Amino acid sequence: FFCYMSLFTFGMLMLVTANNFMQLFFGWEAVGVVSYLLIGFWFKKDSAAAGGLKAFLVNRVGDFGFLLGIAALLDTFKTVDYATVFANAQNFTNTMTTIWPFSTSMHVLTVICVLLFVGAMGKSAQIPLHVWLPESMEGPTPISALIHAATMVTAGVYMVARMSPLYDLAIPALSLVMIIGAVGALLLGMLALVEFDIKRIIAFSTMSQLGYMMAANGAGAYSAGIFHLGTHAFFKALLFLSAGAVIIATHHEHDIRKMGGLKKYLPVTYFATLVGSLALVALPPFAGFYSKDAIIEAVEMSRVPGAEFAYWCLLLGAFVTALYTFRSLFLVFHGEERLTEDAKAHLHRPPKVVTIPLLILVIPSIFAGAWWISSILFGNPNTLHDAITVQPSLDVLA
Repeated sequence: FFCYMSLFTFGMLMLVTANNFMQLFFGWEAVGVVSYLLIGFWFKKDSAAAGGLKAFLVNRVGDFGFLLGIAALLDTFKTVDYATVFANAQNFTNTMTTIWPFSTSMHVLTVICVLLFVGAMGKSAQIPLHVWLPESMEGPTPISALIHAATMVTAGVYMVARMSPLYDLAIPALSLVMIIGAVGALLLGMLALVEFDIKRIIAFSTMSQLGYMMAANGAGAYSAGIFHLGTHAFFKALLFLSAGAVIIATHHEHDIRKMGGLKKYLPVTYFATLVGSLALVALPPFAGFYSKDAIIEAVEMSRVPGAEFAYWCLLLGAFVTALYTFRSLFLVFHGEERLTEDAKAHLHRPPKVVTIPLLILVIPSIFAGAWWISSILFGNPNTLHDAITVQPSLDVLA
């Protein structure tokens, strides 16, 4: 298990430290295969084995588009090095290419960006390649926190932001990124309203928040998307580990209809879940407020086609977020006890090894937004070492 965890981290570091598309692809595939191994960790459970397979297959569909995008890029630029590609991108703004078998002409940069985005749709669980993420809840809970909060699912968001010099020259691709992200933010949040599995609710919530990050990328506010990626990692890991603590305490019960009134038995877990929930619904002064507010404002001010539609989707999505978050919180911790006899007999407070990480994660879930906002969103250009460049005509955060 810890071997897989380390391999997962290695794959992620490979992806982030890459300076060319080949290394990026290597890291991309590495996290894909390790995620398959981790989701199917309890392989004797049929649902876990099927969940791992589903994640692997859906990601293969996305990776096919990603590989085609890299191939088109290599054909156009004759290199896979980031610096060279970004430096020469301006020369190809008017280059057209014919799409086989439709015989229609499109800008080559738009084709490359859309194909790369297909890869991001698979990895970052955007509609229509989102189907694998709820099933991936079959893995162990620490993995849910790692895969879904901080690491693998945000790889697609990171990749789109890293390719900002290309996307800025392909406005139709930006429009697609923004609209798919915004629709995902709303619709996938709505699915969480009808879910009863405590971990799957948080999985749908993650998909919805990834929609916010993608919409920010599409609006040209890449740094707002990366900012939300950072703050979201903390409070989503907090929510997942809190859910894990509840599952341990109730003797492996996942159904929130069979919980209720747990506040008095699990005070530390309740406090952690409350902080995570308030950060998720973006209440000031919690971390989520700074980043989500920046995204909604950036999309409203964006000049990319489809921005107004995306803005209303994100605004409604924020309302839906509050609904499913507090529905889950109230059903689990408030109201009358609905525990089964078996769960009641085994009910116990989680050990310190479970609660101490929760209390550590509470701190950045409250303060990370205020710490980072000036350096990531406004001002210090060296925070991300000029990795993100925005065309002046698209810069909504200026």
